[in-house]
Amino acid sequence: MSGIGKKLRHLGRYKEITKAFVKNGFGYVAKDLGLIEAFPLLRHEAGNGHERGTMGPRLRRFLEELGPTFVKLGQIASTRPDLVPEHLLEELEQLQDHVAPFGFESAMAIIESELGAPVHELFLDFGEEPVAAASIGQVYRAVLKDGTVVAVKVQRPGIERMIDIDLDILSELARHAEAKLDWAKKYKVAGMMDELARALRTELDYRVEARNTERFARSSRNWSYPVHIPAVYSDYSTRRVLTMEYVEGIKLSDQERLRSEGTDRKELAGRFVSVLLHQILFDGYFHGDPHPGNVLVMPDGKLALLDFGMVGRLSPEMKDGFASFVIALRKQSTDGVLRAIGKLGLIPEDADMASLRMDVEDLREKYVDVPLRDISVSEAVGDLFRVSFRHNISLPSDLTLLGKTLLTMEGVVEALDPSFSVFDAAEPFGRKLMLERLDPFRLAMQWAEKIPEYADVLAEIPPRFKDVLSIIRKGKIGFEFSLEDQERFIKRLDRIGNRLSFSIVLLSFSLIMVGLIVGSSVGRRQTVLWQLPAIEIGMVIAAVMFVFLLYSIFRSGRF
Repeated sequence: MSGIGKKLRHLGRYKEITKAFVKNGFGYVAKDLGLIEAFPLLRHEAGNGHERGTMGPRLRRFLEELGPTFVKLGQIASTRPDLVPEHLLEELEQLQDHVAPFGFESAMAIIESELGAPVHELFLDFGEEPVAAASIGQVYRAVLKDGTVVAVKVQRPGIERMIDIDLDILSELARHAEAKLDWAKKYKVAGMMDELARALRTELDYRVEARNTERFARSSRNWSYPVHIPAVYSDYSTRRVLTMEYVEGIKLSDQERLRSEGTDRKELAGRFVSVLLHQILFDGYFHGDPHPGNVLVMPDGKLALLDFGMVGRLSPEMKDGFASFVIALRKQSTDGVLRAIGKLGLIPEDADMASLRMDVEDLREKYVDVPLRDISVSEAVGDLFRVSFRHNISLPSDLTLLGKTLLTMEGVVEALDPSFSVFDAAEPFGRKLMLERLDPFRLAMQWAEKIPEYADVLAEIPPRFKDVLSIIRKGKIGFEFSLEDQERFIKRLDRIGNRLSFSIVLLSFSLIMVGLIVGSSVGRRQTVLWQLPAIEIGMVIAAVMFVFLLYSIFRSGRF
């Protein structure tokens, strides 16, 4: 459907959004977006200024008034400190879902439609009152035919259509804003809107949460402490219904009950931090919303993690970049911090590098002579986000979700035990991560993976060189040399040849060692070759060749 058709179809919703803009003191935004022209009766109200109060509370009320889509987008935006100014983040974090629970009959109709059978045939018992309700769905306690107690999450009726309409409108307004307003173009609000919309649409598909939960269950076998991940019942789960094991326990937010039960809260904080750090630093796959309500202490003392609708992923490059950032801060290296920011984000071509360096210097100075236990991990990451926002540096959404996760983690830990140091708990993980990065076998495997790429590059050199010679023979490239230029050119060619030789020998050296290491690790049959110290002999021969060539090149002075 055309843009005009959509606007006519959603005219009522456009009017509601325009009225909310005006009511909450954003009439000037509605005017800039051309909404006031469509609803001239609101023109007088738009000129009446705005409600008393700062922008943050007005923005929060605006989002809450417009319902689930806007509330969820605000909650997702609160995880993006690289996109949203700090004074607005605090208000977005307070967003609440003011949505009444929907009726039991509606929930039954959705379950029966999705699972293809009457509820009484699927379940032995099904509670009529929801145990939890939110803007997208609500949760019921039920019992399967075999007696298993489960939690059944049911999506709110019509919520997907409502969200689609709102996202269509917001996407249209964002593109319109970029076309008319400089600030919208600068901050790329259309792209920002698309990213937030993708995240919200992912939450609408409960199959994604089911897959996330099952993946965490597999990963939990390698964590430092045993953690319970609820089982997913796939036969009772679809896009709009999710059935999982019902987990009993004390929420970490229930401090009074933890205290009355005699729980060792310092030890509990240590387990909680270790589990999250293992997810972040080694799995590269972490819980994106570990707030106290999503973490339970079970009767046997084991931690249980719930709600995997929002998860973060870190590629090996992102993990290395994040580690490099923290290491550079500790080493007081401005260049190191700048390199880490470059690895983690996209620095715009028009960035003021002198100003960026000055901000990084200020950031570095903040951590001079500060004891490790007094450093807040989330604060350091927050500083990175503030610098990125100031210089319009785009960061991956998973990295900003990491910052939000660390902030939530430190808040939980502080409530459990204010004396607990996250950095002290992270230190052994950091050492292990550094050893892993320097592991010779891991480095050899990385080189082995890149061998085909290097081979392709070397294979392309002869035909490319042939093409250049062909162009020269056809007279399409002309040269003019003086004697002085000719001598300089010959010296430069000599240097290029020496460097190429150096590179080829270095690559050969690496290939020899990779082959020997891989062969020695996977070979099972004992042959005469493996009875000899092959790796050591290969090392000596390759090293002698390497040193001899290096000595010859440097002696010529043409490297």
